Amino acid sequence: MAQTLGIVDIIWRGRNIPVEKGAKIRVGGIKNNAVTYGRKVGRAQEYQGSEVTATTNLEAGQRWGNLWDSSEGELQVVCDTGQTFVIADAFLVDDIPEITGGEGGKIELKWAGSSPEEILA
Repeated sequence: MAQTLGIVDIIWRGRNIPVEKGAKIRVGGIKNNAVTYGRKVGRAQEYQGSEVTATTNLEAGQRWGNLWDSSEGELQVVCDTGQTFVIADAFLVDDIPEITGGEGGKIELKWAGSSPEEILA
């Protein structure tokens, strides 16, 4: 029986961030856009960056500043199926994340960056 993806580990700037089930990665690269002209449809390509979304929890004694920073850094998405995606120029995007009380202090983090290097163990 083949193993499928179950556990995803996030390593942001060398620090392991424990994340909840449901972390996502969209691997960046060239994508096709439909272009309609007359009675035909062609395609135009554009580059789409990588995007990683994960939810962690605020722990006692943890510094908020260890998670949120506006500068770039290395992000690793490590899959229990052997793939590791390394985005060298990742950065946190969108608004500064909210901390949700009563649910473990949930913090949704979202990174963007260039195409990752994929390493297979």
